[in-house]
Amino acid sequence: MTQHAPFRYDYVGSFLRPDVLKQARADHAAGYLDDVQLRLVEDVAIRDLVKKQKAAGYHVITDGEFRRSYWHLDFMWGLTGISHSVADAGYQFKDEETTADTAVVTGPISGENHPFVRDFIFLKQFEEEGVIAKQTLPAPIQTYSEVTLERVAGQQQSLRAVYATNEELADAIAAAYRTVLLELYAAGCRNVQFDDCTWGIYCDKDFAAKTGLTQINLKTVSTLGVELNNKALAGLPDDLTVTTHVCRGNYHSTYAFTGGYDPIAPYLFAHEDVDAFYLEFDDARSGSFAPLAYVPEGKKVVLGLITTKSPKLEDKEAVKARIQEAAKYVPLENLYLSPQCGFASCEIGNKLTEREQWAKLDLVREIAQEVWGDR
Repeated sequence: MTQHAPFRYDYVGSFLRPDVLKQARADHAAGYLDDVQLRLVEDVAIRDLVKKQKAAGYHVITDGEFRRSYWHLDFMWGLTGISHSVADAGYQFKDEETTADTAVVTGPISGENHPFVRDFIFLKQFEEEGVIAKQTLPAPIQTYSEVTLERVAGQQQSLRAVYATNEELADAIAAAYRTVLLELYAAGCRNVQFDDCTWGIYCDKDFAAKTGLTQINLKTVSTLGVELNNKALAGLPDDLTVTTHVCRGNYHSTYAFTGGYDPIAPYLFAHEDVDAFYLEFDDARSGSFAPLAYVPEGKKVVLGLITTKSPKLEDKEAVKARIQEAAKYVPLENLYLSPQCGFASCEIGNKLTEREQWAKLDLVREIAQEVWGDR
């Protein structure tokens, strides 16, 4: 296929789970459905979603992350050497605490035979001329961040029994990701999106109070994030498009962090080896467009100007004006449009209906066609 991501009108990737799928997953957890029966329900739901994505006129399809509980943890649990655990508490978002699952290193980390590859193979069958499948993954630094916390008693002890230093851990995570990415490539994947909340933390001046982390050296952690993500991408085929989405938290229509991209732009925008940045710009929490000046010439930016946290439709002319404002820093031909995040980063989903979800995506497409003339 000749299509390359991102597309002039695009989306981040997760979609609201239909009620029948939610019930099936609950029945599976209770032991009423086995793995095969659950997968059949997931297959039907994904087929229906793909039909709707195509009917909405989009050039990219995803499985909506319908086989996952979380946008990030299910991938981590699929790596050899990382296991599921339940933390003492969830993450604290604005006015709401998330569910408390986490990931613990219990052995050497590797990426062979990751279940997401099988999941992608199912999705790829629905590609056609002008439509390409996208695989979303948490960024390598996101996995690193999750397993180096002490969210459950013994998490650090278990980690250090396997990796004595953070350098050894980072090397193992990068190698595991390269394995997964190459297996996805062999399965026909040409469009991968990293999802990354770590940068949203560093944008927030009050992150220490919100996360329990001690004060950090911004340059040190930002350099680590870029270097680890880039190490995972080293040596991959040239025709594998890899993008990244930066988020400040997206759980049940609430958020975790606030603050503009100014602190991280000199590191992330200037040096991460991705083809495009999907960036949250749906409200004042994301700051101004000025940090886009750090985006290198030729790189693409997908402006997340349409919120998935509310059913209210944005004013078209206001969105168009913001696109023109962003074009002061990145040429208009290198700008694209999407919602700021997925509609259901976790199973619970955001507070809007499926009809309202598709109305948002219709709006994204309409604005993009009016601004760029792409049909």
